[in-house]
Formats: sequence, structure tokens, C-alpha cells
Amino acid sequence: MAESFLMETCVDSVESAINAERGGAGRLELCSSLLEGGLTPSLGLLQVVKQYVKIPVYVMIRPRGGDFLYSDQEVEVMRKDIELMKSHRADGLVLGSLTEDGRVDAELCMEFLAAARPLPVTFHRAFDMVHDPVVALETLISLGFERLLTSGCENSALEGLPLIKRLVDQAKGRIAIMPGGGITERNLQRILEGSGAQEFHGSARSSKDSAMKFRNTCVTMGAAFSAPEYGLKVTDANKVRTLNAIAKNTL
Repeated sequence: MAESFLMETCVDSVESAINAERGGAGRLELCSSLLEGGLTPSLGLLQVVKQYVKIPVYVMIRPRGGDFLYSDQEVEVMRKDIELMKSHRADGLVLGSLTEDGRVDAELCMEFLAAARPLPVTFHRAFDMVHDPVVALETLISLGFERLLTSGCENSALEGLPLIKRLVDQAKGRIAIMPGGGITERNLQRILEGSGAQEFHGSARSSKDSAMKFRNTCVTMGAAFSAPEYGLKVTDANKVRTLNAIAKNTL
């Protein structure tokens, strides 16, 4: 097993970022809209988070939810977001793009990597939608991605553990393989032991009630299955500590 593990925590608020660092996270993935799997956060959020935390902040570059086949206009937005996040002190970026037949869009990713340079770049869970993960991994390595975030092409890292292990073996240290997706204190040890990975990714969130006293329960601001208006999901420092303790004891 590895001598140490790094926990990356995905966060979508300043409070969550602070809690993640307090709990021992080694890196943040900064997003908005975690209910959609994470979208590009605002510049304001990045700037304020950078004021409060010292650990590296990797910023999600994803203009919308849904698939990872982007239009010319969406690519234009992504280019501009890369430029802006770099200029506002992002420590790294998280992105990905696929072709219509389920391959890594090597041409577009090469362009994004060039625009991001010298920042390190993670290829996100768009990988879990590829047609052939073995071929896709070699493409990512040849392009120069620093790491891959993956649930092993399943809904959760636990379900995808066999493939994650094969990817770690295939990578041979040429790219970091970071399991993510449904990681909790109940399954982390099994995922780390079963994969051989040295990094892992999770949100470690708990529910938090709104401070609002007056509540109009007749109205929702999103879709029918959106999050409740008077409940928040916030990264829990104690959960982060627990996950880090489990990782340490997995040595």
C-alpha cells in the first residue's frame, strides 16, 4: 500500500472549503451545482475561497450539466473560463470532453491543456462515459493530464472497483488514478485496499438546516426533484477527519 493518501474534497461554498481544510483535506475541487455533478463556479467564489484556505484549489471547467459533447459556443465559454480561472489564482483545473462515439476528444482536450498551461489538469468523470476505458486512459496519458477522477465507469467507486484497480495497474504511475463517487467512511478502506490508489475524492457532506425563520413551503426554486429550499448540504470537517483517519489506518 501507499505510505500516505491525499483526500480531495469537492466543495461548492466558502463554508465547505473551510471545513474541508480544517478536516485535513489536501486539495479542493471547487464547483457550483454539485447536484448536477459540478459546474464551473463563479469568480467571486474562487476569489473568496482563496482568501480563506491555503490548500490547492482546482476549479471545475464545465459549462452545463448533461453529456460531455460540447457545441462551438460552449467550447468558447470553456476557453474563457480557463483564462479567467488562471488569472484569478486557480491552482489547477478539472475538465473533460468526449466525441459523439464515446472517445476522449483528444483534439479539444489538447487545446484546453495548452490554454491551461502551466496549471495541472485533472480529467473528470466524463471518463466514466467512454466506450473503451483502456484506450481512453492511454489517450489521457499521451495528452499529459495529471490525474484521472473516476468511479470505474459505474455509479459509484465501490461498484467500479475492479476497473479502477485495472486502471491503476495500467497507468503504472504515468497518471494518478483518483477514485471518486459515493465514497464514505463505510467503504473507503475497501476502495483504497482494492484499488491501490493513493488519492481519493469525496464531498463528505452533512445536512444543515436553513437559518430562515419565515418559510414559504409552497414554492420551490428549481425542478421538481431539486434540493429543498430550507436545507443545505455542507462539507463536514468531522467527516473529512474520519475519512483521513481511515485512509491513514489503511497503511
